[in-house]
Amino acid sequence: MTPERSPVIQLKGITKRFGNKVVANDDITMDIYEGEILALLGENGSGKTTLLNMLSGIYYPDSGEIYVRGEHVSIRSPHDAYLLGIGMIHQHFKLVNVFTAAENIILGLEEGAVIDLKTAKKRILEICNEYGFEIDPDQKIYDMSVSQKQTLEIVKALYRGADVLILDEPTAVLTPQETEKLFNVIRNMRNAGKTIVIITHKLQEVLEISDRVAILRKGKYIDSVPTSEATELSLTEMMVGQKVELNIDRPEPKNCELRLSVSGLSCKNAENVEVLKDVSFNVLSGEILGIAGISGCGQKELLESIAGLQKPEPGADIVYYSPDGKTESLIGKTPKKIRAMGVSLSFVPEDRIGMGLVGSMGMVDNMLLKTYNRGATPLTDKKPSKRLAEQIREDLAVVTPSIGTPVRMLSGGNVQKVLVGRELSSSPTVLMTAYAVRGLDINTSYVIYRLLNEQKEKGVAVVFVGEDLDVLLALSDRILVLCGGRVSGILDARTATKEQVGYLMTNIPEVQEAQDEKQ
Repeated sequence: MTPERSPVIQLKGITKRFGNKVVANDDITMDIYEGEILALLGENGSGKTTLLNMLSGIYYPDSGEIYVRGEHVSIRSPHDAYLLGIGMIHQHFKLVNVFTAAENIILGLEEGAVIDLKTAKKRILEICNEYGFEIDPDQKIYDMSVSQKQTLEIVKALYRGADVLILDEPTAVLTPQETEKLFNVIRNMRNAGKTIVIITHKLQEVLEISDRVAILRKGKYIDSVPTSEATELSLTEMMVGQKVELNIDRPEPKNCELRLSVSGLSCKNAENVEVLKDVSFNVLSGEILGIAGISGCGQKELLESIAGLQKPEPGADIVYYSPDGKTESLIGKTPKKIRAMGVSLSFVPEDRIGMGLVGSMGMVDNMLLKTYNRGATPLTDKKPSKRLAEQIREDLAVVTPSIGTPVRMLSGGNVQKVLVGRELSSSPTVLMTAYAVRGLDINTSYVIYRLLNEQKEKGVAVVFVGEDLDVLLALSDRILVLCGGRVSGILDARTATKEQVGYLMTNIPEVQEAQDEKQ
């Protein structure tokens, strides 16, 4: 921290409650300085997103004061935040698909009855040139990649005059190459005097990009430290409040047997667009098969096809090989029929609330969903489900007022803990997880990695769709890479590099094959 820098934002005694029992932010006092990159860290339920949502006008504090450039302010809406130069880029982009980049940027601005699109495009290109963005103002949103949409959201905030930018999990669905490009732009913005606040759970990225790190724990502000004086271990200990071990074990696969065989799998999405094209691979018992790919490359449809939630195109085959030697084709089978055949398959979907859990139900009733059809009157005895809910709450440190609280009232990370815990409890032979640690703090993430390894050592075939390539390389035995809905490569995770995986994520198989033939 340089002495001449002054706080651009000061938070004094900020408290925010939800209901009578949940205190999301408890008397938080902290400063955010001009021209810095501040990383905000904390475990799930520590209040990070709630705090920054108050700066961006989504929530209003129950008590406390906010000062912007030394003046006491009241931020009651995102519009108020923009007038103060504060813009937040959320994980879920707020863009209109059929509009162009330029149209999305000026949408909702009060610039008179006639919008000068030509002048707007010129200003957009000036912003891009100043900070190093790459945007075509005339490109439609539906033609953009995830990283292009994120870039557009940042440019939109800058166009509207934001000097303080809040980025919520900005690298969650980016390749290493896209992440590095984003970091270069963030550094350019910092060097131009902008203030950037980042929420992320990826400690390696915190150490690489930030100038300072602020820590929240259970709704309270703990401390802030210069990044140059921090390590992954020291930051984790500050978040958790005790010493922890950050090691991902990878036991050698043992007694591997074919458990799933997928061949010629093609699949279309709801818009009738082919998202999977002739995908073939095997899954073995006692191994973790990692699946890598940029967002929207068919990971969701792949797992849902195996689980019986998606209808593949004709010609595909998915065969399950049971431990007792029997084989069953899963094509055309519903999840209920798959269970009835004796196939013990657990699935942690990407859609936590809706496909995975019922938001209006508490933990106990969501535990019942896995077993409701096994008896004549399943709702008369909730004792087993209550015991399981209590066990998951304790083992995974689920932050909830009670096990009866509707899960939609919990933070995203705690919802994920409930879902993962329930699926692991059913003793599967095949376990498929889509972004099992998305939104989880690092301590809980390592608990999940340990649980997945325990399943592997029990002989379970584990399919792990992940977005953190460092984790995929450390946890998996093999990595299947998807690009454009096709398999662009299957790598040995012990010898592969992050750059190799990132390259395969952005190069279609035909290009890769042509390059292989030249070598």
